[in-house]
Amino acid sequence: MTTQTFARPRLLVLRARCLFDGGGGPLLDDPSVVVDGGRIVSVAQGPAGVPDGADVVDLPGATLLPGLVDSHVHLAFDASARPVTRLGERDDAAAYAAMCTAARAAAAGGVTTVRDLGDRGYLALRVRAAARGGDHTLPDVVAAGVPITTPGGHCHFLGETATGAADLRAAVRARADRGVDVIKVMASGGHMTAGSRPEQAQYSVDELRVVVEQAHGFGLRVTAHAHGTSAIVAAAEAGVDSLEHATFMTADSVDEIPDGLLDTIVSRGIALSLTFGTRPVDGHAVPPSIATRMPQFIANAARMRAAGARIVIGTDAGIAPVKPHFVLRHAVPELAPLGMSGAEALHAVTARAAEVIGLGHRKGRIAAGYDADILAVAGNPVAEPAAIHRLLAVYVRGVRLAAHHAG
Repeated sequence: MTTQTFARPRLLVLRARCLFDGGGGPLLDDPSVVVDGGRIVSVAQGPAGVPDGADVVDLPGATLLPGLVDSHVHLAFDASARPVTRLGERDDAAAYAAMCTAARAAAAGGVTTVRDLGDRGYLALRVRAAARGGDHTLPDVVAAGVPITTPGGHCHFLGETATGAADLRAAVRARADRGVDVIKVMASGGHMTAGSRPEQAQYSVDELRVVVEQAHGFGLRVTAHAHGTSAIVAAAEAGVDSLEHATFMTADSVDEIPDGLLDTIVSRGIALSLTFGTRPVDGHAVPPSIATRMPQFIANAARMRAAGARIVIGTDAGIAPVKPHFVLRHAVPELAPLGMSGAEALHAVTARAAEVIGLGHRKGRIAAGYDADILAVAGNPVAEPAAIHRLLAVYVRGVRLAAHHAG
């Protein structure tokens, strides 16, 4: 009989000028973060927190902060000018490979956890499995699989549709059997589907309530894609756990938020996954139909924040060249017009986002017991949000990535 032994990895200690722990409190000066494998085991102030024999990485002048959490991405879309067409040209093997490339771009750019809210063939579950199986170049993935939509409705080209109570129950059950983490339902139309109108509702309150009740019975949260006011109201009344976009878009403008709706959203704890974050790209821009509405979107979002709503950022990464999969960093400086301080903006894309997507127990914080998803940036991103782009190091579950995106 032979016995095989393996050397235990040495403890890793990260030292920096200061640390933002994800909770929104004051910065910790002179931090020492001890990592054992993929888990943070302690956070202390000063060198007294450094165990003997540990590997120490000194990052002078840097701020440590949790890896970013994007609550709405599409790994199946390649951030090209024709993402839907490009996906249609790929078989499942090629689509999966492209999704892994997209996921690696996210992680290298500081987005260490993503919630994928619409793929084809449940391929995001395969990316999730690869990440959890030990591929540290991939972010952790929370996956919805194929979204629930109406025949001919928004994103129907991803493969599955359902209407009526019986079909909707079956659709939720099928996704639960597949092992999804969350149910995504298209409560309204959207921009990327021919014949679909973002301002128009696709399901009634009763139909959405069937989805919610069935999903909750399986222990799954529900998030609703909802642009138009009628869809937002219906989804909130049905009891969804979060709303994607919530733009209150009309055919040619933006509605004001109806009286009483924010009270409902806040009292029920419905999270708002708002679509901010664009990266300038030569030859590409935000569509005029969106750009002209942005001042009204921002005004409504500021009202949401002032009312006490739980706001996180779901960038819709992948849907256009201005939406690369690491684009969440670009949302952080965009949140000041909502009334958010630098600390609140960072909290919205770390600890609060992790809680909203169901990973608040192990993601979004630099604290003992949490996964060692850690960024180091030059400067102070609380005082200067743009410092979030000055990445010095990215650790994914305790492993430092070899490169990162400067853009």
